[in-house]
Amino acid sequence: MTSDARTEIPTQLDTVAAATTLLLDAASGLTDADLIEASLLPGWTRGHVLTHLSRNADSLVNLLLWARTGIETPQYASAFLRDADIEAGAPRAMREQFEDLTASAERWLALARVMPAESWQAIVRNRQGGELPASRVLWMRLLEVQIHHVDLNVGYTPQDWPAPFVARLLPQAIGDLSAKEGPGFTVTATDTGYTGTVGTPETEITGPAPALAAWLIGRSSGADLTGTLPDLADWK
Repeated sequence: MTSDARTEIPTQLDTVAAATTLLLDAASGLTDADLIEASLLPGWTRGHVLTHLSRNADSLVNLLLWARTGIETPQYASAFLRDADIEAGAPRAMREQFEDLTASAERWLALARVMPAESWQAIVRNRQGGELPASRVLWMRLLEVQIHHVDLNVGYTPQDWPAPFVARLLPQAIGDLSAKEGPGFTVTATDTGYTGTVGTPETEITGPAPALAAWLIGRSSGADLTGTLPDLADWK
């Protein structure tokens, strides 16, 4: 690992920790009644979102242990058990949810902060089977915390995402779509100047970078964007 990469790891960890603190602060104000209300994710209550965040932290502990020990530890035992754990945990009382959310986040951060430098280079696999260096797990956790904070529907919106997060998320979302097939388009961020293209452009879509990113990852209808928006469900 280069000296620059070693410097980046603590910075990335601090970024995840700060985002986690904001999430926990927001969650601390929820009540039992709030948890059974719908989140912004179809079919999920706020209880589902909080439980998923807790189990995601534990799943990423598995990947860090894999990287540190060399013993293969899948992110989740199976897709069925992942989904079953979320369904089982969603109806819990807020006190239990919050304690779980806090403890799981602390377990992951504590392990990440004592990872040997060389372990961040180890190759692990995500739940879809894709291979990645363990250092990528930091970004995986930040994505979960930032995006699902919005999904909780507690007043935190894509416009609240930090600029460095959006600057990384937006091209990733473009890249993810580019790996599929569907109607092409170009996006241009009116606030940052970023431009990205998916496929063979047939239309241009403009708007603030957070709004573009939210639409591309399915967290917005795109009503706050300008241009003819293709149906992202057409991308396969």
